[in-house]
Formats: sequence, C-alpha cells, structure tokens
Amino acid sequence: MYIFLCYDMDEKRVNKALKICRKYLHWVQNSVFEGEITVIELKKLKHELKEIIQDKDNIRIYTVRAEQWIKKEVLGEIKANTSSFI
Repeated sequence: MYIFLCYDMDEKRVNKALKICRKYLHWVQNSVFEGEITVIELKKLKHELKEIIQDKDNIRIYTVRAEQWIKKEVLGEIKANTSSFI
C-alpha cells in the first residue's frame, strides 16, 4: 500500500518523529512523508509514533492501494525522489 503521513507536534518531539518516519517513508516536505509500505511496517510505524505523541500532537495517515492511483503534481522544489524504481 502507499501512504501519506503528516504530523503536527510540539518542537520537542519533531526530531524523534522525523527519525521514526524516515525509517519507513520518504521525507518530502517538513512534517510530510510518503511511500510504499507493508501492513506490518505500518503497524510498527504507528506503534513507534504512539510511544512519543502527547495530548496536543496530531498525526494523519492517508492510505492508497498503490502509487499508480495517485495523480500528484508538485509545484516548486522537489525535496526528495519518492520513486521506487531503480
């Protein structure tokens, strides 16, 4: 499956969230990630993030069956290549 993940959290926990998310996904913009992920990896990612979030933090995960079903348009600088092709 392909997911988009974004978070809004206190500055004290942003670096921890960044490190966790980068293990599983491509970092495309401040606090925004995307990429292909397995069901098991998604469970691990969620578990790790739940360990660090607090009351006012917010994490959103949008799931799509596959990247091919997404029409994506980027205006401006592309921060990371999200293609899985070699």
